[in-house]
Amino acid sequence: MDIIKTEKLTKKFDGLTAVDNISFSVKEGEIFGFLGPNGAGKTTTIKMLTTLLNPTSGSAEVAGFNIINEKNDVRKKVGVVFQDPAIDFNLTGRENLDFHARVYALDRETRKKRMEEVIKLVDLDEKMNIFVKNYSGGMKRRLEIARGLMHYPTVLFLDEPTLGLDAQTRRAIWDYIRKMNKEEGTTIFLTTHYMDEADYLCNRVGIIDHGKILIIDSTTNLKNSVGNDVITLSCSDMNKLLKGLEKESWIKNTKKHDTYLTIGVEKGEEKIPEVIFIAQKLGIKIKSISVRKPTLDDVFLSFTGRTIRNQDPEHPWKQFARRHERRGG
Repeated sequence: MDIIKTEKLTKKFDGLTAVDNISFSVKEGEIFGFLGPNGAGKTTTIKMLTTLLNPTSGSAEVAGFNIINEKNDVRKKVGVVFQDPAIDFNLTGRENLDFHARVYALDRETRKKRMEEVIKLVDLDEKMNIFVKNYSGGMKRRLEIARGLMHYPTVLFLDEPTLGLDAQTRRAIWDYIRKMNKEEGTTIFLTTHYMDEADYLCNRVGIIDHGKILIIDSTTNLKNSVGNDVITLSCSDMNKLLKGLEKESWIKNTKKHDTYLTIGVEKGEEKIPEVIFIAQKLGIKIKSISVRKPTLDDVFLSFTGRTIRNQDPEHPWKQFARRHERRGG
């Protein structure tokens, strides 16, 4: 069953088309990811699906409700964790969760029961009576995820859930996301510009760039589309070798980079001697050659012609804290 459906969804800001005529669906219970660089249209899409922005054209349904005509119904069904902080750092963790539950009109017993469930889910049992301003960045993110789950959402939207966090904390957040998907049965829609995050978490991934969806598939199928293996080599004449290799039927794809070539093939270790033989016939000297399994970086490169613009900005919590300090808080 499809829990999210979009049809030609478009959002324009003055002369800029942030989301360009996209159509896709998300199945109930899956972890679906939008993978793309900063400015690709990921956050704008989430804001439309959660009714915070009206689309310029097109339509969408979330949990069976129209995002334009049935906004209140959509909002009851979704939880959201945005990039920017949305919890009060002058309250304790428990007070933040209680406030959110009251906004959604959960009764006292339900609030208490649900609070204990989500606290356990994100492993914050010992920190709930501490002011949030004393939390680490990872703890704040976990609290935001717990808050997003308080009202039993059908779909949880996570916008760059590990942005700016260290590698160890990111991996812990990933495990919590998997856990909530499995134990709560919550459908999760996340956006990321981290290849490893999309690969580790998502059942299916949509690659989005400049507001357009380029491909949607499982991470396994996406990587296999590049070739079961990727041969990387540098040589004395890349253009000449590229033309020679493109004639070979066993090569799935080739790509020229600044200083090297990548070649998508099956059984890469067996194909290396053939690549070397072709180069020798053409009088080309191989300087280095290696083989590895494809990654989502290779997929993104294959569909866009470039690597992802992997900017890693400062975490929003740090920006928020700095602004607060300047105000003397």
